Amino acid sequence: MYKRLYFIMAMVALTISAHAKVRLPHIICDNMVLQQQTDARLWGWAQPGKTVKVSTSWSDETVSAKVGKDGKWLVKVKTPKASYVPLSITFDDGETLTINNVLAGEVWVCAGQSNMEMPVKGFWMCPVKDYNQVVIDAANHKGVRSVKIPSVMRAEPQDDAQCEWKVCSPNTVGDFSATGYFFARTMHQALDIPIGLIEANKGGSRVESWLTKENLEKYTSDPTDSVEICKKWDKWDYHRSLLWGNGTFNPILNYTVKGILFYQGCSNVGDPGDQYSERLKILVDQWRTQFGLGEIPFYFVQIAPWAYDDGDLNAISGALLREQQFKAAQIIPNSSLVCTNDLVYPYEYSQIHPTQKQQVGERLAYTALNRDYGFEGILYQSSTFKDMKIDGDAVYIHLDNNYHTDAPFEGIEGFEIAGEDKVFYPATAQHFWQEGGGYWDEALKLTSDKVKKPVAVRYCFKNFQLGNVKNGGNLPLFPFRTDNWER
Repeated sequence: MYKRLYFIMAMVALTISAHAKVRLPHIICDNMVLQQQTDARLWGWAQPGKTVKVSTSWSDETVSAKVGKDGKWLVKVKTPKASYVPLSITFDDGETLTINNVLAGEVWVCAGQSNMEMPVKGFWMCPVKDYNQVVIDAANHKGVRSVKIPSVMRAEPQDDAQCEWKVCSPNTVGDFSATGYFFARTMHQALDIPIGLIEANKGGSRVESWLTKENLEKYTSDPTDSVEICKKWDKWDYHRSLLWGNGTFNPILNYTVKGILFYQGCSNVGDPGDQYSERLKILVDQWRTQFGLGEIPFYFVQIAPWAYDDGDLNAISGALLREQQFKAAQIIPNSSLVCTNDLVYPYEYSQIHPTQKQQVGERLAYTALNRDYGFEGILYQSSTFKDMKIDGDAVYIHLDNNYHTDAPFEGIEGFEIAGEDKVFYPATAQHFWQEGGGYWDEALKLTSDKVKKPVAVRYCFKNFQLGNVKNGGNLPLFPFRTDNWER
């Protein structure tokens, strides 16, 4: 009797399996945003040998794919121009499955660590400025949608994750990445099209957390065996290599996106030499290869001032990491770095999650709008150090990307100069003009009564030092140094 019962149950299970609907990854679901006007990838699983047909509400064309022996299939569909018209997609392998309320728009990945992960509603003891007003305003941005990939570790690369797309509203926006949402909100205002965010990040993660096994073995000394990884970082699991990328980033790699936004670096403070900039470039190359979409934009955020080195505000390990990020922007093609030196309040020296996230997201959006969407009138670059000349007890410096403005006119703060003793003192900075069109024609003049023979200049080159120099786009001067001293 029992054998017969087991046989019947097995046959029922086999029948159900044979007629089961095609299975989709969770990221392909109702409310998703498709990258507009491209060949967008759609994929999933079905019974091996079957044919999956995919039809869309915006086209009479049907595309199909034969399911492989591993049960996987993938197709590409031509997507329409961005609009708010709800779309649907039907998948048919003998039984149909339809997803609805899909929009075509622009899709960006939000990657990195906790300052990207930090939601609009903030973290514990870490609020986001103007939260209530942001919630009220969210009703005006229903075209913004987001999907959060759960931050999980896995020993092997995963091709699916438990997630769902959410439509922006006063009831949902609190869970969106704050940096990501303010980026999307600004893009939505400027372009008036749907904006989709894929949030794949983990607080405390290192750049190595996202590298593949192959890249870790080739370029680092980090272990790649999951047991050894866990042993090495038994106390701080968020520092673990490989595992976060396997579980949290790999599931999105088939998705067709416009570009990547990245806010990370705090957990790599203290890395030697050019290690961070080199490994960040490796990561960007890796992601671009994995997405298979060419040299997609990579826009990232410089870490904000904070009390690294056990609270030593005057040490420079944080400044050295920012310097590495600046170098990375020079060696990573189609990339741009956002400066945040002015987006920390003086009392936030011990707060690693500054409250001013709106400007961070907006600056990322200014970058994308200028570089990728034709908004040439938007000023997105921060000033950078260009050159200097020493004359007697004064140093004269010029800046690049200043849009014809080195502000403020009076009360400039943040500069230091040093002599051969390598001891830095605060410098008095003032605008300097001289007729004749020579080197000193227009410059910033730096002096200190404690430095009679200056040899080096620094600007906000400490763990926590706030300057006030801005350019014509009201964007801050990147911290810099003209020396290569260790302290």
